[in-house]
Amino acid sequence: MMSVVTYKGVITATEPHKALTFGRAKKAGRNNRGIITVPHQGGGNKNLYRMVDFKFDKKNIPAKVETVEYDPNRTAFIALVVYRDGERRYILVPQDVKVGDVITVSAEAPLKPGNRLPLRNIPVGTFVYNIELKPDGGAKLVRSAGTFAQVAAHDNGRVQLRLPSTEVRTVIDTCYASIGSVSNAEHQLANRGKAGKSRWLGIRPTVRGSAMNPVDHPHGGGEGRQGIGLRRGPKTRHGKQAYGVRTRTPKKYSNVSIVTRRKGKRNQS
Repeated sequence: MMSVVTYKGVITATEPHKALTFGRAKKAGRNNRGIITVPHQGGGNKNLYRMVDFKFDKKNIPAKVETVEYDPNRTAFIALVVYRDGERRYILVPQDVKVGDVITVSAEAPLKPGNRLPLRNIPVGTFVYNIELKPDGGAKLVRSAGTFAQVAAHDNGRVQLRLPSTEVRTVIDTCYASIGSVSNAEHQLANRGKAGKSRWLGIRPTVRGSAMNPVDHPHGGGEGRQGIGLRRGPKTRHGKQAYGVRTRTPKKYSNVSIVTRRKGKRNQS
């Protein structure tokens, strides 16, 4: 049964601010050589890209929320804000921020949803989103609908954050983060209801490997339904091990920042 997010009472504008939009061609999951690098993509409705501000380089200037809008390119809602000097920008909307509210990016900003402060000025236990990994590097972490991270500890110039994945990692305490949690928390409860809804979103069908020919997938071939044979485990289309295999680069640069690995089927802490 199809279920959708109720926009009534939340969305206040149906058309985006034209100066902050542009069109872009769909890549359909292909690279510059036309090779499919991300499968199951293609088609979908045409949409304009909204230029959302993740740098937040206008500091100490209050901004008033003018509209709350739907963005087809992301799961969260966005807001059009106008700064006191007249400039307009799009930002991610947190929960409990409405039209007419004022947000500020400042080291002295009060602790209220939407305001943005350095992590060193945010007390332990506070929910944050739109988190920078490097000072002035722009928001990189916790941007999906309904998500939030929690400030777990302050430790010698770094801040420990408990991320939505349950991973605990440290970030330099001069990095900025926004107070609150991301809007549209009901997004994960929506049920598309029919295959056509996925096609509107540009999601193509996923075909089982066992239904393919041997030339197309390691699981393919055979008369009738077949198992994976004498292989050590299930494989991807490219012959690599799948399901339960760690894929993180052993020498990844950010390993030193991780305090506790996320907890999946195998406890990786």
